[in-house]
Amino acid sequence: MEIIHEPRVYLVSRQTLDRDAIDQFLDQYGMSWETDTEVGGEQLVEASGRVCYMSFGKGRKTNSEYIGNLISMKHGSVLEHASWEFVIAGVSRSFSHELVRHRAGWAYSQLSQRYVDESVANFVEPQIIAEDERLHQIWQRSVEASHQAYRELAEGLMEKVAARQNGAGTKTHQRKLSREAARSVLPNATETMIFCSANARALRHFFELRGSEGAEAEIRRVAIKLLRLMQDEAPTLFGDYEIITLEDGSEVTQTQFQKV
Repeated sequence: MEIIHEPRVYLVSRQTLDRDAIDQFLDQYGMSWETDTEVGGEQLVEASGRVCYMSFGKGRKTNSEYIGNLISMKHGSVLEHASWEFVIAGVSRSFSHELVRHRAGWAYSQLSQRYVDESVANFVEPQIIAEDERLHQIWQRSVEASHQAYRELAEGLMEKVAARQNGAGTKTHQRKLSREAARSVLPNATETMIFCSANARALRHFFELRGSEGAEAEIRRVAIKLLRLMQDEAPTLFGDYEIITLEDGSEVTQTQFQKV
């Protein structure tokens, strides 16, 4: 059993624009387009905005200038065309309960406790508990007791299910039935991992809501890590956000362009 204190966020896939296809479209209307960015998500947002407003070859020339105007004018719908995939690990089931409340613009595939054996599970300790030795000991005793109960229940349930089915069911089905019942004693601190897809507009909403001072501590740390990742990946889309350090050392997000 490992005790985890920091979430891990990985960018695993990104969209790209097919320039040949967009150029074929533009040729049909006697237009051309040059952009100064090679970032797929930034190209997609600029292209969709220029289709929406028929502004190819007109007005603002740079990708940064064009997208900056879209954001400042709150034309957020065109941001929905750019999306990315992430793997988030080192986080608790409490975190995932908060995360999956974000529905529009998001998709999820989470670690299944019915198919995955949690007898070797790890647990995520809240920072406010970890910094106090007495509270840490209380937390650790509780987690270890729950984990031991899970292992004993899973073993006993396998025997009960096998006996009840009298050889009729497969081992896979028996394990699933056993684990789905045994998991009832596992705490919200149990580590999970989740594969996510999200578009730029949904990510901006997430950063504003979950990166704020009033957000739950664990999901705020994920929001900060994800924002830093996306500012490296697509600075034109997320560069308006600042990360501010509070007096207690925690970090929050801030932007003048909210609810785009």
